[in-house]
Amino acid sequence: MALLLDTHAFLWFIDDDPRLSPTAAEQIGDPAARVLVSVVSLWEIVIKLGTGKLSLDRSPADLWPESLAANHFEALPVTAEHVLAVAPLPLHHRDPFDRLLLAQAVAEGLQVVSADTVFDRYPVERIW
Repeated sequence: MALLLDTHAFLWFIDDDPRLSPTAAEQIGDPAARVLVSVVSLWEIVIKLGTGKLSLDRSPADLWPESLAANHFEALPVTAEHVLAVAPLPLHHRDPFDRLLLAQAVAEGLQVVSADTVFDRYPVERIW
């Protein structure tokens, strides 16, 4: 099983936030699961910190590598294939971060861990 974490799922997991569903927490914490976090999430974190929509107790430069290493998560880079896979996606969702995450999930055959039910309108399996 290979999981792609939505940004909030990543942040809630590493912070042990109760907003993360028990099912999502169990799937992410399963030692047999391959868990990926997209560079798109790092981009979203940086943007939201800059706009004041997010606050963290440490810098993204520390949070990113420490959290990936501590949890055995893999960073998923953004490729041209991923960007091009955004084009055919229907406009059910206009958030550019989520659209690119969706495109990555489709291109890589990943399940998405997200509370966002709009993901259900796309050809990906959502875990929550």
